[in-house]
This record gives sequence, structure tokens and C-alpha cells, in this order.
Amino acid sequence: MTRAIFGLAAASLLIAGCGAQEGDDEGAADPSPSADQTAEAGGPDLARVNGEFKTYSPGATAVTYDKQAVPTGSTASVSVTHDAAETDFTLAVSGLKPEETYGAHLHTQACGEKPADAGPHYQDEPAPSKNSHDPEYVNDDNEVWLDFTTDGDGAASTDADVDWQPRKGEANSIVIHSEHTETAPGKAGKAGTRLACVNVPL
Repeated sequence: MTRAIFGLAAASLLIAGCGAQEGDDEGAADPSPSADQTAEAGGPDLARVNGEFKTYSPGATAVTYDKQAVPTGSTASVSVTHDAAETDFTLAVSGLKPEETYGAHLHTQACGEKPADAGPHYQDEPAPSKNSHDPEYVNDDNEVWLDFTTDGDGAASTDADVDWQPRKGEANSIVIHSEHTETAPGKAGKAGTRLACVNVPL
């Protein structure tokens, strides 16, 4: 279901148009949108976020935890739209490490000072076990996966469609990981270290 489109041109267009170490630990942080975030409740646009990756500070839109893979000053743009049939998530990045594969997922909590603060993956149908890696629940139908590979300039754009809408207040960020997302039983959903996080309150 995830469709990746690579290249600086795609990332630049989306950003212009618009205006997170591995683990399932849960944490708490303020999910309130900052000045460059908007969310229109009840409309087709659920969220549109543009952010420049920085070290953590309260209210930061985009946070980097690894400045080599996601340098300070690199950017991310996220849009989330919904119609009667599906919800569409689009992520565009620029300035990341060139020709590198990253994992990315929708998480339950807002970005925090520590990578684990973003909590586990958001699931439409929650798995009965908190740290489950069962593909029945950890898959790109029940979660939002936005894996991508950057081009030679460190840019990429990717999108994912799901046939459900996140429950209000229960999905709050997109976390970027160091590896492509695994799908095998016992490993499903793992994607290496949490490198960066973008606040996307839904």
C-alpha cells in the first residue's frame, strides 16, 4: 500500500505546496501544534505540517536525534487528508543523508526529548499484546508505514493510503527510523533506531 516517489523535485513541490531509536516504549509530551502546523477538524485536510529538524525543545515541530542521518536544518512536510473512502498520508523530506533507506511510521505520542517518547505505532485495530510484532496487527493495512529511500540530494517523497481514519487525539507524530520496516513474524514493524520525529497531531 505504501507508494514511494523519489527525487528532489517531488519533495520540493510538496513542500512548496504546503506553504523520530527502535522501541515501543510509551512516553508523554505536549501534542499541541506549533505555529507552522494546522489541523482542520471535520474537513478533508486533517493536518498539514512543515518543519525544519532541530534538537528537541518544547513546541518543536520536527526533532532530530541523529544529526548525521537527519541533519539540523533538513526539512519535512506532512499532509494528511481524508475522504469517505480513505485517509492519505504524504511525507516529503529534504537534506537527509543521500541514497539512504529509512523507515517511517505513524506513532501514538508527540515527539519528546527522547526518541522513545513518541510511543508505539498507531494501530487502527490495537494488538492484544502491547509489544506485539505479529504481522496480523503490525502491517501496512492496520498501521501507517511511510518508508522511503533518498536520492543523491537527500530528498524523497512517499505516501500511504489506509481505509480508516485515526481516532481523534490518539495519533500524534511520524517517526523516521534507520532501516526499512520488517514484516516477518516476531520482527514485524521493527525498523532500527529512531532517528527523528515530526509532530502531526490528529
